[in-house]
Amino acid sequence: MEDFQNKLNLIKERIKDIHKPLILELGVKEGRSTKMFLEICDKNDGNLISIDILDYSKVSNNPKWKFIHSSDDNFEYTKKFIEKEVDVLFIDSLHEPNHIRKVFYNYFNFVKINGLIFVDDVIWLPYVKDGYRDNDFVETTNRLTFNKILEIFNSNKDNLTLDMNFSASGLAIMSKIGNHLNSEKKIVNRLFSFKNILKKFYKPKPKN
Repeated sequence: MEDFQNKLNLIKERIKDIHKPLILELGVKEGRSTKMFLEICDKNDGNLISIDILDYSKVSNNPKWKFIHSSDDNFEYTKKFIEKEVDVLFIDSLHEPNHIRKVFYNYFNFVKINGLIFVDDVIWLPYVKDGYRDNDFVETTNRLTFNKILEIFNSNKDNLTLDMNFSASGLAIMSKIGNHLNSEKKIVNRLFSFKNILKKFYKPKPKN
């Protein structure tokens, strides 16, 4: 709980001065991020759109909030509710790399230039063996998500900036600086190449 609140505080600090923001939130659950975003909207005369496959419509009755009861990858349906460019996109729905990739590429088109994109749960370190949240499944999922974010960024350095916050389960923080997204490409890892494996076994003696 405290770890997530720290991430919310970080997001709040980054967006607190945006005037009349339109915030798009993917995933509501307990409504903690929803309520933080609504604080910003009340203060800065903004609006929040939240999408979740479960019905969280009773989380708030704030008139600045629009809840869409839908899967966030039902794009033909959800796009009807996004009538102008988005200042902030928060992705915290299904934590699975291919789903994150799918919603990222779709909703990126709605984010304005210099808009901010936050992706929650991208760090695996707390979940490694003997870590304080030791969990094999989450470790694997977050590792794959982290790699997917890097692949997207590596193919779009002219379109995105990227910072990673490693607190708890982590947070990817991106800024949109270009309108076109290239398809991501797998990053070749040479760490386990034959050449580098050979180096571990064959180390020439230094010349005298």
